[in-house]
Amino acid sequence: MKDDLIYIAIVEDNPLMRQGWEMALNAAENMRVVGAYPNCEQALNSEGMAEADVVLMDIGLPGMSGIDGVRYLKERFPEQVIIMCTVHEDDEKIFESLCAGAVGYLLKKVAPHELVKAVREAYEGGSPITPTVARKVISYFQKRPQKEETKLTERERQVLNLMAEGKTYAAIADELFLSVDGVYYHIRHIYEKLQVHSRAEAVAKGIKNRLIPPLK
Repeated sequence: MKDDLIYIAIVEDNPLMRQGWEMALNAAENMRVVGAYPNCEQALNSEGMAEADVVLMDIGLPGMSGIDGVRYLKERFPEQVIIMCTVHEDDEKIFESLCAGAVGYLLKKVAPHELVKAVREAYEGGSPITPTVARKVISYFQKRPQKEETKLTERERQVLNLMAEGKTYAAIADELFLSVDGVYYHIRHIYEKLQVHSRAEAVAKGIKNRLIPPLK
């Protein structure tokens, strides 16, 4: 980052939705939209995508799907943070999006101030997921066959549970009275034990293996 701005790209085929998001985000403090595209093909061929810290990605796009777009972006820009923002509440699509590398999943009816909050949260290391979608994710994994138990220490389980709640690494450190480096130390061990490479994958596998309790 050259400055304190959060650079955002939008991939959404509905022009009114795209313009609305762009106006809301550009009006927010420390945020700037560097590109707004109607499809993945235009987005992936633009220079603006390389600048983006956060990408808002629709799923039901003409041509390349948003899920395939996420996979491509994560290969090309692995540090990029991607939030799916769509009308779909389909369990399978939610699962595929998170496995592809998305860190959050919001419904398009999200209010402008909630969208701004979600972008900021994702940029700071959180995982913004609306409550209805979070319940669908947990329900989806609870219905899947349970695999062999993965052994995590009590501290690792605590860290994983806070990751599932969307807490930033700094917030996890404060809550568990650890340094941020200490949190990263535990996360490295969690990733190794679960054989994953991202927060979304760790949370997904934690739910699937009953390492994360269901929402009350």
